[in-house]
Amino acid sequence: MAVITMREALNQAMKEEMRRDPSVFLLGEEVGHYQGPYKVTQGMIQEFGEWRVRDTPIAEEAIAGVAVGAAFVGMRPIAEMMTFNFSLLALDQIVNHAAKYRYMSGGQIRCPMVMRGPSGAAAQVAAQHSQAFESWFVHIPGLVVAMPSTPVDAKGLLKAAIRDDNPVIFMENEVLYNLKGEVPDEEYTIPLGLGDVKREGKDVTLVAWSRSVQRALQAAELLAGDGVEAEVVDPRTLRPLDEDVIFDSVRKTNRCVVVEEGWRYAGFGAEIADRVQRECFDDLDAPIVRVTSADVPMPYSKKLENAFLPQPKQIIEAVNQVLYR
Repeated sequence: MAVITMREALNQAMKEEMRRDPSVFLLGEEVGHYQGPYKVTQGMIQEFGEWRVRDTPIAEEAIAGVAVGAAFVGMRPIAEMMTFNFSLLALDQIVNHAAKYRYMSGGQIRCPMVMRGPSGAAAQVAAQHSQAFESWFVHIPGLVVAMPSTPVDAKGLLKAAIRDDNPVIFMENEVLYNLKGEVPDEEYTIPLGLGDVKREGKDVTLVAWSRSVQRALQAAELLAGDGVEAEVVDPRTLRPLDEDVIFDSVRKTNRCVVVEEGWRYAGFGAEIADRVQRECFDDLDAPIVRVTSADVPMPYSKKLENAFLPQPKQIIEAVNQVLYR
């Protein structure tokens, strides 16, 4: 296996799918000649040309609208949001059109599009560029929501997303673009809706996604030094959600901590906690604990940013709560 960054894994996925299927094309701000604002689309315009790698104006609603319309007539667009903070400008196209038409048309009209780009906190980009909106999109029937935490998952999930006949919201974390990991050289996809156990353990289940998986793994490593074996479960796709991988882990460990980068109020972690307590109530030896970001806009200061985000120390404190309550 090659060791590559998540940025390179995403790039490989798009190139491979564009070579495989001529109906796949890419559009977004600076995706072409500038090679992408985060260089995820590097080399694509040189290989596929301006017709299939389309630089757009700074107009998110137009980007989403073109993608939705193209998907309705049989194309498979990949629409890049420079950041998902800007996707708020395109919510009407995403929620009222992309997510609804397959249902409203009785299955006659499908919307095989992917909207992808960075989401969540980056590094000192403050309140308007550091928001985790997955709970917004997961709330909408008709959308698929995927959030990879490793390069191998990023490539396999993105390839599956491009081939899917439903609109997929594919949210990457900017801080993870340089994360390196092994990625198979051969062709592969990861089915949407299939979770993964990132670390085996027997004492407590840590459920996390995207960048929070890396925080959970750091916490698990520190806990192991104290003799506590934490199991880290990554759903990878939030909608549809692989409940079985979470439930099986909780039934084994009898304790659950949910870690997310979003705000606590109506965060997706509450949905997971609800499902776990309903399905695994008799298996739980302690109440479920959630670890989230602070309930304020993201500050600019680095120290305040670290205080805002869930850190391994907070995860360890939550584990101690469920272990020794």
